[in-house]
Amino acid sequence: MVATKTKKLGQILIDSGKISPDQLELALKEQKQTGEKLGQILQRLGISSEKEIARVLASQAGVGYVSLSEEWIAREALDLIPSEQAEKYRVLPIALRGNTLTMAMANPLDLDAIDQIGRLTGHYVEVVHATESDIQDALVRYYGTKTDLDGLLQDAIDQARSAYESGAKLGEADSPYIRLVELIIRKGIDDGATDIHVEPEEKVVRTRYRLDGRLVQGPFLPADLQSIVTTRLKILAGMNISEVRIPQDGRIIFKINNRQVDLRVSSFPSVHGETIVCRILDKQNLVVGLGKLGMNKVMAKSFRQDISKPHGIFLVTGPTGSGKTTTLYSALSYLNQPDTKIITLEDPVEYELPVISQAQINVAKGFTFAKGLRAILRQDPDILLVGEIRDHETAQLAIRAALTGHLVFSTLHTNTAVGAIPRLIDMGIEPFLLSATLVSVLAQRLVRKVCPVCRVKEEPTEEQRELLRLDELEDSNPTFTVGKGCPSCRDVGYSGRCAVFEYLRVDERIRHMINDGSSADAIQAAAVEDGMRTLRQDTLDKLLAGKTSLTELMRVVS
Repeated sequence: MVATKTKKLGQILIDSGKISPDQLELALKEQKQTGEKLGQILQRLGISSEKEIARVLASQAGVGYVSLSEEWIAREALDLIPSEQAEKYRVLPIALRGNTLTMAMANPLDLDAIDQIGRLTGHYVEVVHATESDIQDALVRYYGTKTDLDGLLQDAIDQARSAYESGAKLGEADSPYIRLVELIIRKGIDDGATDIHVEPEEKVVRTRYRLDGRLVQGPFLPADLQSIVTTRLKILAGMNISEVRIPQDGRIIFKINNRQVDLRVSSFPSVHGETIVCRILDKQNLVVGLGKLGMNKVMAKSFRQDISKPHGIFLVTGPTGSGKTTTLYSALSYLNQPDTKIITLEDPVEYELPVISQAQINVAKGFTFAKGLRAILRQDPDILLVGEIRDHETAQLAIRAALTGHLVFSTLHTNTAVGAIPRLIDMGIEPFLLSATLVSVLAQRLVRKVCPVCRVKEEPTEEQRELLRLDELEDSNPTFTVGKGCPSCRDVGYSGRCAVFEYLRVDERIRHMINDGSSADAIQAAAVEDGMRTLRQDTLDKLLAGKTSLTELMRVVS
């Protein structure tokens, strides 16, 4: 037992099947150059995640592992430990059973902290392991230990207004205008927003943040500050501040808490001035990994088998903002090996992946998906990612790449998985070529998750039971979970999102139907008959599991 505990991290991960010897060798070589900890390198290279490492180490330490975002946290447990003590010892109480308090810790071997909490609460403490970042997020969610940015923002607005009235210029180093713009961006990053909108109106400048797919109102700025705020954002993004009549694109690298966050900035001329939208690409919020996509076990097994094939086309479909990029990055990370050459063509490159060659499309310069795809095939790749198939030429080149022994990943904007087939045929792809190369199609959407802080159980109404045909289920008396609304979720009852899927595997039966020109409805019926789960079925499963709500099911897959 002692010998097992003294094993090095790399060997522990190999023994547990989380990494391969080749991947460890790659990470160790990089460690010699950078001097980083092995765990940090494995995470940076995308070989292993913080949670995977934590789960293995928890097993070695003889304690359980929990993902706090998925745990039901008991309010009576939280009430036992004040926020100051939870912050001091980096712990989160999660359950209370009799005289036993279950507590999550980043360092389950911190005996002093365990002893102090035991004395404080008067309970026997049972320890489970969670990652440092998981505990930090949970402390913010349940205790509200985050800095009050709203108060700081209001102070910054007042100071900027005073500075404007006194004639202060933007270029001054300690300008309150600079501070105001920095706080507008920080609020978006801290709140986990995907986009920041700065929208001038006649009398005010409105800011809004896209959280969990919905726009939420931010602070209002005086109309006098519109030009100054817009100019500051354009300067940061490297855009032409003298040009206000045409749309522009730019990029900001924003530093916060010793890390960098990438913002893609777009300006658009409107009646009252330029509207600015900043897309936030925060690697910390990118959850990459097949095990984190939220597929059920059967679908996940089929998914792994299909993306491991030596050649063919694998498509992900869905509207903008449905998580297609995360799914594709997860697939590439799974396939990323030292002996595999992976090249991507993206518009834009949303996140930089280690040991993968990524290129960004530039239509203005003539670098299109089709032109890039031709060039990629001369770069000796094994796996290709084409950000989107938009036209006949790109589709034809992707088919040709698959026929010549490459595995090609791409996306399409269709409502269903089966819808990808007529879409490609409409683009001019011959059915016999499509049937010979198409491996699988994954359709997906994102649904909001019920807030874990304020969620409660509720019985379905008769109308809901009839609508969802609940009497046909094995458990004919299920309960739903809804969020009542609390400060943690900004009183909306939801916090975060999860994906729902529809997975079409192109087997021999489907291939023959494509080749014979069968309709999309006929192919859909055959796929369902063969066991394909629809978006509605997958969403219903997540509804019954308490992850989302009936409202979300109706919104996404009505």
